Amino acid sequence: MALPLSDLLLLGSGEKKLAACVLLLLLELFMEGADAAAPSQADIDNHLELGKDFLARGQLSDALTHYHAAVEGDPNNYLTLFKRGTVYLALGKTRFAIQDFSRVLELKPDFTAARSQRGIVHMKSGDYEHALQDFELVLREEPQNGLVHEHYSRLRPAKEQWELVQHLLSNNDEQNAIGMITQLLEISPWSVAFRQARSDAYLKTNDPLSAIADLRQVNRLSQDSTEGHYNIAQLLYNIGHATNALKEIRECLKFDPEHKLCFPFYKKLRKVEKQLVTAETAREEKQAPECIVAGEAVLKHEPEELMIRYEAHKLLCSCYTTDEQYGKALSHCKHALDIMKDSQVYCDRAEALLGSEMYDDAIHDYQSALEIDENNSRAKEGIQKAKKLQKQAERRDYYKILGVKRNANKQEIVKAYRKAAQKWHPDNFKDEEKKLAEKKFIDIAAAKEVLTDPEKRRQFDNGEDPLDPESNQHGFRGADPFAHFQHGSPFQFKFHFN
Repeated sequence: MALPLSDLLLLGSGEKKLAACVLLLLLELFMEGADAAAPSQADIDNHLELGKDFLARGQLSDALTHYHAAVEGDPNNYLTLFKRGTVYLALGKTRFAIQDFSRVLELKPDFTAARSQRGIVHMKSGDYEHALQDFELVLREEPQNGLVHEHYSRLRPAKEQWELVQHLLSNNDEQNAIGMITQLLEISPWSVAFRQARSDAYLKTNDPLSAIADLRQVNRLSQDSTEGHYNIAQLLYNIGHATNALKEIRECLKFDPEHKLCFPFYKKLRKVEKQLVTAETAREEKQAPECIVAGEAVLKHEPEELMIRYEAHKLLCSCYTTDEQYGKALSHCKHALDIMKDSQVYCDRAEALLGSEMYDDAIHDYQSALEIDENNSRAKEGIQKAKKLQKQAERRDYYKILGVKRNANKQEIVKAYRKAAQKWHPDNFKDEEKKLAEKKFIDIAAAKEVLTDPEKRRQFDNGEDPLDPESNQHGFRGADPFAHFQHGSPFQFKFHFN
Protein backbone atom coordinates (compact mmCIF):
# COMPACT_ATOMS: atom_id res chain seq x y z
CA MET A 1 0.00 0.00 0.00
CA ALA A 2 1.34 3.53 -0.87
CA LEU A 3 2.33 5.76 2.05
CA PRO A 4 0.47 9.05 2.77
CA LEU A 5 2.34 12.23 1.77
CA SER A 6 2.75 13.26 5.46
CA ASP A 7 4.60 10.00 6.14
CA LEU A 8 6.78 10.42 3.05
CA LEU A 9 8.03 13.79 4.37
CA LEU A 10 9.33 12.08 7.54
CA LEU A 11 11.46 9.56 5.57
CA GLY A 12 15.18 9.93 4.91
CA SER A 13 16.48 10.76 1.45
CA GLY A 14 17.21 7.07 0.60
CA GLU A 15 13.86 5.98 1.89
CA LYS A 16 12.16 8.79 -0.05
CA LYS A 17 13.78 7.59 -3.28
CA LEU A 18 12.62 4.01 -2.62
CA ALA A 19 9.07 5.14 -1.85
CA ALA A 20 9.01 7.24 -5.02
CA CYS A 21 10.08 4.24 -7.08
CA VAL A 22 7.30 2.15 -5.53
CA LEU A 23 4.73 4.84 -6.37
CA LEU A 24 5.92 5.04 -9.97
CA LEU A 25 5.76 1.24 -10.30
CA LEU A 26 2.21 1.14 -8.90
CA LEU A 27 1.17 3.92 -11.25
CA GLU A 28 2.65 2.08 -14.23
CA LEU A 29 0.84 -1.14 -13.30
CA PHE A 30 -2.42 0.80 -12.90
CA MET A 31 -2.04 2.36 -16.35
CA GLU A 32 -1.32 -1.05 -17.92
CA GLY A 33 -4.44 -2.44 -16.25
CA ALA A 34 -6.46 0.49 -17.49
CA ASP A 35 -5.18 -0.10 -21.03
CA ALA A 36 -6.04 -3.82 -20.79
CA ALA A 37 -9.52 -3.08 -19.46
CA ALA A 38 -10.33 -0.76 -22.33
CA PRO A 39 -9.84 -2.62 -25.63
CA SER A 40 -9.73 -0.59 -28.78
CA GLN A 41 -12.51 -0.57 -31.37
CA ALA A 42 -10.22 -2.62 -33.59
CA ASP A 43 -10.05 -5.32 -30.89
CA ILE A 44 -13.84 -5.29 -30.56
CA ASP A 45 -14.31 -5.53 -34.33
CA ASN A 46 -11.84 -8.41 -34.42
CA HIS A 47 -13.81 -10.31 -31.76
CA LEU A 48 -17.04 -9.71 -33.67
CA GLU A 49 -15.51 -10.99 -36.89
CA LEU A 50 -14.12 -14.10 -35.19
CA GLY A 51 -17.47 -14.68 -33.49
CA LYS A 52 -19.21 -14.48 -36.86
CA ASP A 53 -16.76 -16.96 -38.42
CA PHE A 54 -17.17 -19.49 -35.58
CA LEU A 55 -20.94 -19.07 -35.74
CA ALA A 56 -20.93 -19.80 -39.47
CA ARG A 57 -18.99 -23.02 -38.80
CA GLY A 58 -21.41 -24.06 -36.06
CA GLN A 59 -18.81 -23.70 -33.29
CA LEU A 60 -21.19 -21.99 -30.89
CA SER A 61 -19.06 -22.11 -27.73
CA ASP A 62 -16.12 -20.47 -29.51
CA ALA A 63 -18.43 -17.87 -31.03
CA LEU A 64 -19.85 -17.12 -27.59
CA THR A 65 -16.36 -16.53 -26.17
CA HIS A 66 -15.64 -13.80 -28.73
CA TYR A 67 -19.06 -12.18 -28.34
CA HIS A 68 -18.42 -12.07 -24.58
CA ALA A 69 -15.20 -10.19 -25.23
CA ALA A 70 -16.94 -7.80 -27.64
CA VAL A 71 -19.72 -7.04 -25.12
CA GLU A 72 -17.16 -6.41 -22.38
CA GLY A 73 -15.42 -3.96 -24.69
CA ASP A 74 -18.66 -2.14 -25.54
CA PRO A 75 -21.49 -3.13 -23.16
CA ASN A 76 -23.95 -0.65 -24.71
CA ASN A 77 -23.78 -1.90 -28.29
CA TYR A 78 -27.26 -3.36 -28.77
CA LEU A 79 -26.30 -5.23 -31.95
CA THR A 80 -23.47 -7.06 -30.19
CA LEU A 81 -25.77 -7.93 -27.31
CA PHE A 82 -28.36 -9.19 -29.79
CA LYS A 83 -25.79 -11.43 -31.49
CA ARG A 84 -24.69 -12.87 -28.17
CA GLY A 85 -28.32 -13.44 -27.22
CA THR A 86 -28.93 -15.46 -30.39
CA VAL A 87 -25.91 -17.65 -29.60
CA TYR A 88 -27.22 -18.19 -26.06
CA LEU A 89 -30.53 -19.15 -27.63
CA ALA A 90 -28.87 -21.65 -29.98
CA LEU A 91 -27.06 -23.21 -27.00
CA GLY A 92 -30.32 -23.54 -25.06
CA LYS A 93 -29.19 -21.09 -22.36
CA THR A 94 -32.58 -19.43 -22.20
CA ARG A 95 -32.07 -17.38 -19.05
CA PHE A 96 -29.00 -15.63 -20.46
CA ALA A 97 -30.68 -15.17 -23.85
CA ILE A 98 -33.61 -13.36 -22.22
CA GLN A 99 -31.20 -11.14 -20.25
CA ASP A 100 -29.41 -10.06 -23.43
CA PHE A 101 -32.61 -9.46 -25.40
CA SER A 102 -34.06 -7.48 -22.49
CA ARG A 103 -30.92 -5.33 -22.33
CA VAL A 104 -31.15 -4.75 -26.09
CA LEU A 105 -34.73 -3.52 -25.68
CA GLU A 106 -33.65 -1.16 -22.88
CA LEU A 107 -31.11 0.36 -25.26
CA LYS A 108 -33.39 0.28 -28.31
CA PRO A 109 -37.08 -0.30 -27.50
CA ASP A 110 -38.15 -0.33 -31.17
CA PHE A 111 -35.84 -3.23 -32.11
CA THR A 112 -38.61 -5.67 -33.02
CA ALA A 113 -36.23 -8.51 -33.92
CA ALA A 114 -35.04 -8.64 -30.31
CA ARG A 115 -38.60 -8.45 -28.99
CA SER A 116 -39.70 -11.22 -31.35
CA GLN A 117 -36.79 -13.43 -30.25
CA ARG A 118 -37.53 -12.78 -26.60
CA GLY A 119 -41.17 -13.69 -27.18
CA ILE A 120 -40.08 -16.97 -28.77
CA VAL A 121 -37.88 -17.76 -25.77
CA HIS A 122 -40.78 -16.99 -23.41
CA MET A 123 -43.08 -19.21 -25.48
CA LYS A 124 -40.64 -22.14 -25.58
CA SER A 125 -40.08 -21.73 -21.85
CA GLY A 126 -43.84 -21.96 -21.17
CA ASP A 127 -44.10 -18.33 -20.02
CA TYR A 128 -47.17 -17.57 -22.09
CA GLU A 129 -48.09 -14.26 -20.42
CA HIS A 130 -44.79 -12.58 -21.29
CA ALA A 131 -44.75 -14.21 -24.72
CA LEU A 132 -48.20 -12.74 -25.49
CA GLN A 133 -47.04 -9.27 -24.41
CA ASP A 134 -43.96 -9.38 -26.65
CA PHE A 135 -45.82 -10.74 -29.68
CA GLU A 136 -48.59 -8.13 -29.35
CA LEU A 137 -46.03 -5.30 -29.34
CA VAL A 138 -44.30 -6.77 -32.40
CA LEU A 139 -47.59 -7.08 -34.29
CA ARG A 140 -48.40 -3.42 -33.57
CA GLU A 141 -45.20 -2.46 -35.38
CA GLU A 142 -45.27 -5.27 -37.96
CA PRO A 143 -48.88 -6.43 -38.46
CA GLN A 144 -47.87 -8.54 -41.46
CA ASN A 145 -45.25 -10.59 -39.57
CA GLY A 146 -46.44 -14.10 -40.46
CA LEU A 147 -44.13 -16.00 -38.13
CA VAL A 148 -45.17 -13.98 -35.07
CA HIS A 149 -48.85 -14.33 -36.09
CA GLU A 150 -48.41 -18.09 -36.19
CA HIS A 151 -46.81 -18.20 -32.74
CA TYR A 152 -49.36 -15.80 -31.29
CA SER A 153 -52.29 -17.90 -32.51
CA ARG A 154 -51.03 -20.94 -30.60
CA LEU A 155 -50.48 -19.24 -27.26
CA ARG A 156 -53.99 -18.79 -25.88
CA PRO A 157 -55.09 -22.39 -26.62
CA ALA A 158 -51.83 -23.61 -25.05
CA LYS A 159 -52.42 -21.47 -21.96
CA GLU A 160 -55.93 -22.91 -21.59
CA GLN A 161 -54.61 -26.44 -22.06
CA TRP A 162 -52.05 -25.96 -19.26
CA GLU A 163 -54.86 -24.83 -16.97
CA LEU A 164 -56.78 -28.00 -17.89
CA VAL A 165 -53.67 -30.11 -17.17
CA GLN A 166 -53.41 -28.65 -13.69
CA HIS A 167 -57.07 -29.48 -13.11
CA LEU A 168 -56.51 -33.09 -14.26
CA LEU A 169 -53.49 -33.47 -11.99
CA SER A 170 -55.40 -32.14 -9.00
CA ASN A 171 -57.98 -34.89 -9.67
CA ASN A 172 -55.31 -37.61 -9.99
CA ASP A 173 -55.94 -38.13 -13.70
CA GLU A 174 -52.25 -38.49 -14.55
CA GLN A 175 -52.76 -40.58 -17.68
CA ASN A 176 -54.72 -37.91 -19.58
CA ALA A 177 -52.52 -35.17 -18.13
CA ILE A 178 -49.38 -36.85 -19.53
CA GLY A 179 -50.82 -36.81 -23.07
CA MET A 180 -51.71 -33.12 -22.83
CA ILE A 181 -48.34 -32.12 -21.35
CA THR A 182 -46.63 -33.98 -24.19
CA GLN A 183 -48.58 -31.80 -26.66
CA LEU A 184 -47.60 -28.65 -24.77
CA LEU A 185 -43.93 -29.63 -24.84
CA GLU A 186 -44.06 -29.54 -28.63
CA ILE A 187 -44.68 -25.79 -28.28
CA SER A 188 -42.64 -25.25 -25.10
CA PRO A 189 -39.76 -27.78 -25.01
CA TRP A 190 -37.77 -25.62 -22.53
CA SER A 191 -40.48 -25.43 -19.89
CA VAL A 192 -39.17 -26.61 -16.54
CA ALA A 193 -42.69 -26.55 -15.07
CA PHE A 194 -44.15 -28.77 -17.82
CA ARG A 195 -41.35 -31.34 -17.64
CA GLN A 196 -41.44 -31.44 -13.85
CA ALA A 197 -45.20 -31.97 -13.93
CA ARG A 198 -44.91 -34.78 -16.46
CA SER A 199 -42.07 -36.38 -14.48
CA ASP A 200 -44.24 -36.38 -11.33
CA ALA A 201 -47.12 -37.88 -13.32
CA TYR A 202 -44.89 -40.61 -14.74
CA LEU A 203 -43.84 -41.55 -11.22
CA LYS A 204 -47.46 -41.86 -10.11
CA THR A 205 -48.21 -44.12 -13.09
CA ASN A 206 -45.21 -46.34 -12.25
CA ASP A 207 -43.04 -45.30 -15.19
CA PRO A 208 -39.79 -44.27 -13.46
CA LEU A 209 -37.58 -44.41 -16.57
CA SER A 210 -39.73 -41.80 -18.35
CA ALA A 211 -39.76 -39.72 -15.17
CA ILE A 212 -35.95 -39.82 -15.02
CA ALA A 213 -35.70 -38.73 -18.68
CA ASP A 214 -37.81 -35.64 -17.90
CA LEU A 215 -35.84 -34.92 -14.72
CA ARG A 216 -32.62 -34.92 -16.74
CA GLN A 217 -34.08 -32.22 -18.97
CA VAL A 218 -35.24 -30.26 -15.91
CA ASN A 219 -31.74 -30.42 -14.49
CA ARG A 220 -30.15 -29.35 -17.77
CA LEU A 221 -32.54 -26.43 -18.13
CA SER A 222 -31.83 -25.48 -14.51
CA GLN A 223 -28.08 -25.42 -15.23
CA ASP A 224 -27.20 -28.73 -13.51
CA SER A 225 -28.22 -28.28 -9.88
CA THR A 226 -26.81 -30.55 -7.17
CA GLU A 227 -30.36 -31.20 -5.97
CA GLY A 228 -31.33 -32.36 -9.46
CA HIS A 229 -28.43 -34.81 -9.71
CA TYR A 230 -29.22 -36.15 -6.24
CA ASN A 231 -32.91 -36.71 -7.07
CA ILE A 232 -32.05 -38.48 -10.32
CA ALA A 233 -29.51 -40.69 -8.54
CA GLN A 234 -32.09 -41.62 -5.91
CA LEU A 235 -34.64 -42.60 -8.56
CA LEU A 236 -32.09 -44.68 -10.46
CA TYR A 237 -31.09 -46.46 -7.26
CA ASN A 238 -34.75 -47.06 -6.37
CA ILE A 239 -35.27 -48.98 -9.63
CA GLY A 240 -32.08 -51.00 -9.18
CA HIS A 241 -29.81 -49.11 -11.63
CA ALA A 242 -26.88 -48.77 -9.24
CA THR A 243 -24.19 -48.07 -11.86
CA ASN A 244 -26.13 -45.21 -13.45
CA ALA A 245 -27.00 -43.86 -10.00
CA LEU A 246 -23.30 -43.79 -9.12
CA LYS A 247 -22.51 -41.82 -12.27
CA GLU A 248 -25.23 -39.30 -11.42
CA ILE A 249 -24.14 -38.82 -7.81
CA ARG A 250 -20.59 -38.18 -9.01
CA GLU A 251 -21.95 -35.32 -11.12
CA CYS A 252 -23.38 -33.83 -7.93
CA LEU A 253 -20.02 -34.13 -6.18
CA LYS A 254 -18.30 -32.30 -9.04
CA PHE A 255 -20.23 -29.19 -7.99
CA ASP A 256 -19.91 -29.78 -4.25
CA PRO A 257 -17.50 -32.55 -3.05
CA GLU A 258 -18.85 -32.33 0.51
CA HIS A 259 -22.55 -32.10 -0.37
CA LYS A 260 -24.55 -33.05 2.74
CA LEU A 261 -26.85 -35.43 0.80
CA CYS A 262 -24.73 -36.57 -2.14
CA PHE A 263 -21.56 -37.47 -0.24
CA PRO A 264 -23.04 -39.96 2.30
CA PHE A 265 -25.19 -41.48 -0.43
CA TYR A 266 -22.09 -41.83 -2.62
CA LYS A 267 -20.20 -43.77 0.09
CA LYS A 268 -23.02 -46.32 0.44
CA LEU A 269 -23.73 -46.50 -3.28
CA ARG A 270 -20.10 -47.13 -4.19
CA LYS A 271 -19.98 -50.26 -2.00
CA VAL A 272 -23.25 -51.67 -3.31
CA GLU A 273 -22.45 -50.95 -6.97
CA LYS A 274 -19.00 -52.54 -6.72
CA GLN A 275 -20.42 -55.77 -5.32
CA LEU A 276 -23.23 -55.90 -7.89
CA VAL A 277 -20.77 -55.46 -10.76
CA THR A 278 -18.45 -58.09 -9.24
CA ALA A 279 -21.34 -60.56 -8.88
CA GLU A 280 -22.58 -59.97 -12.42
CA THR A 281 -19.09 -60.36 -13.89
CA ALA A 282 -18.52 -63.56 -11.92
CA ARG A 283 -21.87 -64.95 -13.06
CA GLU A 284 -21.01 -64.29 -16.72
CA GLU A 285 -17.61 -65.95 -16.25
CA LYS A 286 -19.21 -68.98 -14.53
CA GLN A 287 -17.37 -68.21 -11.29
CA ALA A 288 -20.25 -69.15 -8.99
CA PRO A 289 -18.42 -68.91 -5.60
CA GLU A 290 -17.22 -65.34 -6.33
CA CYS A 291 -20.70 -64.39 -7.51
CA ILE A 292 -22.24 -65.77 -4.31
CA VAL A 293 -19.86 -63.87 -2.02
CA ALA A 294 -20.50 -60.56 -3.82
CA GLY A 295 -24.26 -61.09 -4.02
CA GLU A 296 -24.55 -61.82 -0.31
CA ALA A 297 -22.47 -58.68 0.39
CA VAL A 298 -25.03 -56.58 -1.51
CA LEU A 299 -27.84 -57.86 0.73
CA LYS A 300 -25.73 -57.00 3.76
CA HIS A 301 -24.99 -53.44 2.59
CA GLU A 302 -28.56 -52.75 1.42
CA PRO A 303 -31.19 -54.09 3.87
CA GLU A 304 -34.12 -51.99 2.60
CA GLU A 305 -34.15 -50.88 -1.06
CA LEU A 306 -36.30 -53.52 -2.79
CA MET A 307 -35.01 -53.27 -6.35
CA ILE A 308 -31.37 -53.38 -5.30
CA ARG A 309 -32.15 -56.44 -3.20
CA TYR A 310 -34.03 -57.85 -6.20
CA GLU A 311 -30.88 -57.55 -8.32
CA ALA A 312 -28.89 -59.37 -5.62
CA HIS A 313 -31.49 -62.14 -5.19
CA LYS A 314 -31.67 -62.59 -8.96
CA LEU A 315 -27.89 -63.04 -9.21
CA LEU A 316 -27.81 -65.42 -6.23
CA CYS A 317 -30.69 -67.43 -7.69
CA SER A 318 -28.61 -68.03 -10.80
CA CYS A 319 -25.23 -68.54 -9.12
CA TYR A 320 -26.41 -70.90 -6.38
CA THR A 321 -28.07 -72.96 -9.14
CA THR A 322 -24.79 -73.08 -11.08
CA ASP A 323 -23.02 -74.16 -7.88
CA GLU A 324 -25.67 -76.89 -7.40
CA GLN A 325 -26.72 -75.50 -4.01
CA TYR A 326 -30.33 -75.91 -5.02
CA GLY A 327 -31.95 -75.23 -1.63
CA LYS A 328 -30.33 -71.80 -1.33
CA ALA A 329 -30.98 -71.13 -5.00
CA LEU A 330 -34.71 -71.79 -4.60
CA SER A 331 -34.85 -69.44 -1.59
CA HIS A 332 -33.25 -66.53 -3.47
CA CYS A 333 -35.32 -67.22 -6.59
CA LYS A 334 -38.48 -66.95 -4.49
CA HIS A 335 -37.34 -63.67 -2.91
CA ALA A 336 -36.62 -62.22 -6.36
CA LEU A 337 -39.96 -63.33 -7.82
CA ASP A 338 -41.82 -61.98 -4.79
CA ILE A 339 -40.44 -58.54 -5.68
CA MET A 340 -40.87 -58.75 -9.46
CA LYS A 341 -41.96 -61.43 -11.90
CA ASP A 342 -39.24 -61.99 -14.50
CA SER A 343 -39.03 -64.66 -17.19
CA GLN A 344 -35.29 -65.27 -16.71
CA VAL A 345 -35.66 -65.70 -12.95
CA TYR A 346 -38.42 -68.23 -13.59
CA CYS A 347 -36.01 -70.09 -15.88
CA ASP A 348 -33.25 -69.97 -13.25
CA ARG A 349 -35.62 -71.37 -10.64
CA ALA A 350 -36.73 -74.06 -13.07
CA GLU A 351 -33.07 -75.09 -13.45
CA ALA A 352 -32.77 -75.35 -9.66
CA LEU A 353 -35.95 -77.43 -9.55
CA LEU A 354 -34.56 -79.74 -12.22
CA GLY A 355 -31.44 -80.19 -10.10
CA SER A 356 -33.73 -81.10 -7.20
CA GLU A 357 -35.60 -83.58 -9.46
CA MET A 358 -38.85 -81.60 -9.07
CA TYR A 359 -39.77 -81.94 -12.71
CA ASP A 360 -43.44 -80.93 -12.62
CA ASP A 361 -42.60 -77.74 -10.71
CA ALA A 362 -39.80 -76.97 -13.18
CA ILE A 363 -42.17 -77.34 -16.13
CA HIS A 364 -44.64 -75.03 -14.39
CA ASP A 365 -41.94 -72.36 -13.95
CA TYR A 366 -40.89 -72.60 -17.58
CA GLN A 367 -44.54 -72.10 -18.55
CA SER A 368 -44.71 -69.03 -16.27
CA ALA A 369 -41.68 -67.64 -18.10
CA LEU A 370 -43.47 -68.10 -21.42
CA GLU A 371 -46.54 -66.27 -20.11
CA ILE A 372 -44.29 -63.24 -19.54
CA ASP A 373 -42.27 -63.66 -22.74
CA GLU A 374 -43.84 -65.95 -25.30
CA ASN A 375 -40.64 -65.88 -27.40
CA ASN A 376 -38.35 -67.05 -24.60
CA SER A 377 -36.39 -69.83 -26.31
CA ARG A 378 -34.74 -70.85 -23.03
CA ALA A 379 -38.14 -71.64 -21.53
CA LYS A 380 -39.30 -73.55 -24.62
CA GLU A 381 -36.16 -75.67 -24.66
CA GLY A 382 -36.37 -76.04 -20.87
CA ILE A 383 -39.83 -77.60 -21.01
CA GLN A 384 -38.62 -80.24 -23.47
CA LYS A 385 -35.52 -80.87 -21.38
CA ALA A 386 -37.59 -81.20 -18.19
CA LYS A 387 -39.90 -83.76 -19.81
CA LYS A 388 -36.95 -85.83 -21.02
CA LEU A 389 -35.27 -85.66 -17.62
CA GLN A 390 -38.52 -86.68 -15.98
CA LYS A 391 -38.64 -89.72 -18.23
CA GLN A 392 -34.94 -90.32 -17.70
CA ALA A 393 -35.41 -90.29 -13.93
CA GLU A 394 -37.11 -93.62 -14.29
CA ARG A 395 -33.85 -94.95 -15.71
CA ARG A 396 -30.22 -94.52 -14.72
CA ASP A 397 -28.72 -91.19 -13.57
CA TYR A 398 -25.05 -91.47 -14.41
CA TYR A 399 -24.08 -88.52 -12.23
CA LYS A 400 -25.68 -90.13 -9.21
CA ILE A 401 -24.10 -93.48 -9.99
CA LEU A 402 -20.62 -91.93 -9.76
CA GLY A 403 -21.63 -89.45 -7.05
CA VAL A 404 -20.41 -86.37 -8.97
CA LYS A 405 -21.98 -83.00 -9.67
CA ARG A 406 -23.46 -82.26 -13.06
CA ASN A 407 -20.70 -79.74 -13.72
CA ALA A 408 -17.86 -82.16 -12.80
CA ASN A 409 -14.89 -82.21 -15.16
CA LYS A 410 -13.40 -85.31 -16.80
CA GLN A 411 -10.67 -85.69 -14.19
CA GLU A 412 -13.22 -85.68 -11.36
CA ILE A 413 -15.38 -88.19 -13.23
CA VAL A 414 -12.48 -90.63 -13.81
CA LYS A 415 -11.42 -90.37 -10.18
CA ALA A 416 -14.98 -91.09 -8.99
CA TYR A 417 -15.25 -93.95 -11.47
CA ARG A 418 -12.07 -95.63 -10.17
CA LYS A 419 -13.24 -95.32 -6.60
CA ALA A 420 -16.70 -96.74 -7.40
CA ALA A 421 -15.34 -99.54 -9.62
CA GLN A 422 -12.98 -100.65 -6.90
CA LYS A 423 -15.76 -100.60 -4.32
CA TRP A 424 -18.28 -102.53 -6.43
CA HIS A 425 -15.95 -105.02 -8.14
CA PRO A 426 -17.89 -108.33 -8.27
CA ASP A 427 -14.92 -110.28 -6.87
CA ASN A 428 -15.48 -108.43 -3.61
CA PHE A 429 -18.90 -110.02 -3.10
CA LYS A 430 -20.55 -113.41 -2.91
CA ASP A 431 -23.91 -114.96 -3.62
CA GLU A 432 -26.81 -112.50 -3.94
CA GLU A 433 -24.62 -109.52 -3.15
CA LYS A 434 -22.43 -110.49 -6.08
CA LYS A 435 -25.40 -110.17 -8.45
CA LEU A 436 -26.15 -106.68 -7.08
CA ALA A 437 -22.47 -105.76 -7.40
CA GLU A 438 -22.42 -106.93 -11.02
CA LYS A 439 -25.38 -104.67 -11.80
CA LYS A 440 -23.73 -101.77 -9.98
CA PHE A 441 -20.49 -102.47 -11.77
CA ILE A 442 -22.18 -102.37 -15.16
CA ASP A 443 -23.87 -99.05 -14.29
CA ILE A 444 -20.55 -97.62 -13.12
CA ALA A 445 -18.87 -98.59 -16.39
CA ALA A 446 -21.79 -97.17 -18.36
CA ALA A 447 -21.61 -93.91 -16.38
CA LYS A 448 -17.90 -93.53 -17.14
CA GLU A 449 -18.45 -94.18 -20.84
CA VAL A 450 -21.21 -91.60 -21.14
CA LEU A 451 -19.75 -88.90 -18.93
CA THR A 452 -16.24 -89.02 -20.39
CA ASP A 453 -17.49 -88.87 -23.96
CA PRO A 454 -18.44 -85.23 -24.78
CA GLU A 455 -21.12 -86.15 -27.32
CA LYS A 456 -22.77 -88.83 -25.18
CA ARG A 457 -22.64 -86.56 -22.14
CA ARG A 458 -24.30 -83.76 -24.13
CA GLN A 459 -27.09 -86.15 -25.14
CA PHE A 460 -27.55 -87.24 -21.54
CA ASP A 461 -27.64 -83.63 -20.27
CA ASN A 462 -30.41 -82.95 -22.77
CA GLY A 463 -32.54 -85.76 -21.35
CA GLU A 464 -31.51 -88.64 -23.64
CA ASP A 465 -29.74 -91.83 -22.58
CA PRO A 466 -27.22 -92.66 -25.33
CA LEU A 467 -27.00 -96.25 -24.01
CA ASP A 468 -30.76 -96.81 -24.00
CA PRO A 469 -31.57 -99.64 -26.47
CA GLU A 470 -34.93 -97.97 -27.14
CA SER A 471 -32.97 -95.14 -28.75
CA ASN A 472 -31.27 -97.67 -31.11
CA GLN A 473 -27.95 -96.98 -29.40
CA HIS A 474 -25.42 -99.74 -28.87
CA GLY A 475 -24.03 -99.77 -25.37
CA PHE A 476 -23.62 -102.04 -22.41
CA ARG A 477 -27.17 -103.30 -22.42
CA GLY A 478 -27.32 -106.35 -24.63
CA ALA A 479 -23.50 -106.42 -25.12
CA ASP A 480 -20.57 -107.75 -23.13
CA PRO A 481 -20.73 -105.66 -19.93
CA PHE A 482 -17.05 -106.19 -19.12
CA ALA A 483 -15.52 -105.73 -22.58
CA HIS A 484 -14.78 -102.14 -21.57
CA PHE A 485 -12.19 -103.32 -19.03
CA GLN A 486 -10.14 -105.53 -21.36
CA HIS A 487 -7.81 -102.68 -22.33
CA GLY A 488 -6.39 -99.82 -20.31
CA SER A 489 -8.13 -100.70 -17.03
CA PRO A 490 -6.45 -99.40 -13.88
CA PHE A 491 -7.42 -102.61 -12.12
CA GLN A 492 -6.67 -106.29 -12.71
CA PHE A 493 -10.05 -107.96 -12.57
CA LYS A 494 -10.59 -111.69 -12.04
CA PHE A 495 -14.07 -113.09 -12.16
CA HIS A 496 -15.19 -116.36 -10.58
CA PHE A 497 -18.61 -117.50 -11.76
CA ASN A 498 -20.24 -120.64 -10.45
